[in-house]
Amino acid sequence: MPLILPVKDKLPQWGEHCFIADNATIVGDVSMGQHCSVWFNAVIRGDVNSITIGDYTNVQDGAVVHATYQRASTQIGSYVSIGHNALVHGCTLKDKVLVGMGAIVMDKAVVEEYCIIAAGAIILENTVCESGYLYAGVPAKKIKPLTAEQRAMLEQLPHNYVMYAGWFE
Repeated sequence: MPLILPVKDKLPQWGEHCFIADNATIVGDVSMGQHCSVWFNAVIRGDVNSITIGDYTNVQDGAVVHATYQRASTQIGSYVSIGHNALVHGCTLKDKVLVGMGAIVMDKAVVEEYCIIAAGAIILENTVCESGYLYAGVPAKKIKPLTAEQRAMLEQLPHNYVMYAGWFE
């Protein structure tokens, strides 16, 4: 059974048709839309600031979503995929974003629509990632425009995770 806990009388909330793995942790001021999934060993910690997640977003195995006390909430749009072991912290991810496996997105960064953050990349504090590009490296830099295939993947991947979640019903 997942660990779902209130913090200072704020209990996580989520919409219909969400999947939360048995060993996922969601605490505090967390709001998720519909058709979201939170996978094995993922942690969404809304203890020190709020975390808002749109519809059709997946937080994959081992990922951590957190914020910064009195400084930076976390805003995540719809159709977002947060890869295995990624860290999303006090930032804004707009719609149709992929944060690759092991990537880190730091406080007050903004990742605009249709962006891919490559596996292992680090998006530094206050960085703005322009819509339609791939970012990679440490620190991450704009590498190249997304291809039609990459854009199609950003559209399809969230639906795949809805399908995968259905396997656990």
